Amino acid sequence: MKSCEVNFDGLVGPTHNYGGLSYGNVASQSNCQQSSNPREAALQGLSKMKALMDMGFTQGVLAPQERPDVAGLRKLGFSGTDAQVIERAAKESMPLLVASCSASSMWVANAATVSPSADTADGRVHFTAANLNCKYHRSIEHPTTSRVLGAMFADQQHFAHHAALPAVAQFGDEGAANHTRFCRSYGEAGVEFFVFGRAAFDTRFPAPQKYPARQTLEASQAVARLHGLSEDGVVYAQQNPAVIDQGVFHNDVIAVGNGEVLFYHEDAFLNTEHMLSELHDKLGRRGGRFQAICVPRTEVGVEDAVRSYLFNSQLLSNADGSMLLIVPEECRSNERVWNYLQRLIADESPIREVKVFDLKQSMQNGGGPACLRLRVALNETELAAVNPGVIMTAPLYDTLTQWVDKHYRDRMTENDLADPQLLTECRTALDELTQHLKLGAVYPFQIN
Repeated sequence: MKSCEVNFDGLVGPTHNYGGLSYGNVASQSNCQQSSNPREAALQGLSKMKALMDMGFTQGVLAPQERPDVAGLRKLGFSGTDAQVIERAAKESMPLLVASCSASSMWVANAATVSPSADTADGRVHFTAANLNCKYHRSIEHPTTSRVLGAMFADQQHFAHHAALPAVAQFGDEGAANHTRFCRSYGEAGVEFFVFGRAAFDTRFPAPQKYPARQTLEASQAVARLHGLSEDGVVYAQQNPAVIDQGVFHNDVIAVGNGEVLFYHEDAFLNTEHMLSELHDKLGRRGGRFQAICVPRTEVGVEDAVRSYLFNSQLLSNADGSMLLIVPEECRSNERVWNYLQRLIADESPIREVKVFDLKQSMQNGGGPACLRLRVALNETELAAVNPGVIMTAPLYDTLTQWVDKHYRDRMTENDLADPQLLTECRTALDELTQHLKLGAVYPFQIN
């Protein structure tokens, strides 16, 4: 039975703004309170989805969250009508309003961790929504994320959904941004690679000193248990605390994997040789030939990697078995990074081609091509069971671009978030979107 990896890209929400909410994310903090363009952001993301579809890749869409999060503000003591809640929050605690308007759900690499049926004990595709409890503006996402994923992958014969882990520091879970899967082919049993920043209950593991380590070892282990993964099919590795302190807040900012290939920076991990050996051995026992491509610090420093998001790229397998790297325009603008990429493809590595996309609106807020997509490996039967409304087609692309043009503003500042009319605009847009994507009622305003 044929299998493929589907990229479900996050559709940028109507409140896309530069709130500078993510401590430890250099781009997010550097562009704090600049004016954003939600319409351009959404269209840039859709353009990438369309381009990958045109290249022959199966491409999906993952809907954004309802924002502003009025229900969340009510839990924090703001009362009155919806408009009064927003007005009070703007007057009494603008930072809370900004957090409640974040469009960070666009980065769906953080939406969940996904294990394909070839790896799991019960032969179903498993999803665990990420609790994202390190940041308030992201911690409020998982209830809606779970409903959206449930509407996309509804057939219980093929799909299993798990609630987010307990929302405490010991089980901080950032989803697929710290998870990669290696396999000979997408339909065969593979090795799932969990990267953690710290251990909550074991002081032997070092921790960063400046920025928080968002993913814990204990969270990764819990997800592996929930998904029914075997010991032979899992490898755990610790991210280098020193690079976390340089702005590498997730593993997908310093490494990316696909198929049998890991593309990573020399300084990405602790105990690198042991980790590579374990990946090689375990994938080998499953019929694969693990290949590691290490980018030396002498050619691309960590600072260049963070600013260009070289590793926050999509590594895709072409039909002929070669690999394609999807990178943001910032990689071409960085001379050291671009020179390295030219040498990489000239050296006949598994990565044979590089394609550049303009994702400036997302990049300025700290998310590149890899942040914008959730990978789901599916066989033919499972793909047929996915809600067809979320699979990208030429007509759906046209519909969604028209929808964005109709509903999105082309400028957003902090002051705009205090406009109660923005909530009405967003709800109107999202209500229409659920019809386009055939999701049913998934948003709080549709349910309550």
